[in-house]
Amino acid sequence: MNQYGSLLAQEQTSSGAAAFQFVLLAAVPLALYFLMIRPQRRKMREAAEMQASLAVGDEVITASGIYGFITAIEDDLFWIEVDEDVQLRVVKSQVHGRTSGQPAAADDTSQDESEES
Repeated sequence: MNQYGSLLAQEQTSSGAAAFQFVLLAAVPLALYFLMIRPQRRKMREAAEMQASLAVGDEVITASGIYGFITAIEDDLFWIEVDEDVQLRVVKSQVHGRTSGQPAAADDTSQDESEES
């Protein structure tokens, strides 16, 4: 009889530890979601919005560090002019960001005006 009482007491004290382990086990995926997955999705969404907002004439930088102006847009490609008569075909996902908010045409007119002065 005494053995059953001690087993019953052990089961009652271990139920609190089991509940804590269950809560801890459920908290790990939640922490991973809020610390890793959610911020990564936000970054991907912002990058997709930025790439969708790019237009012909924008100055951009690629993931490999090449600066240039967008001259044409195809399905999932940008044509980027890096020098006179030198164009690269780049996948949209490799465009890292916009380097200036002004289109290329505005840059050319400001340079022409400064040269005339």
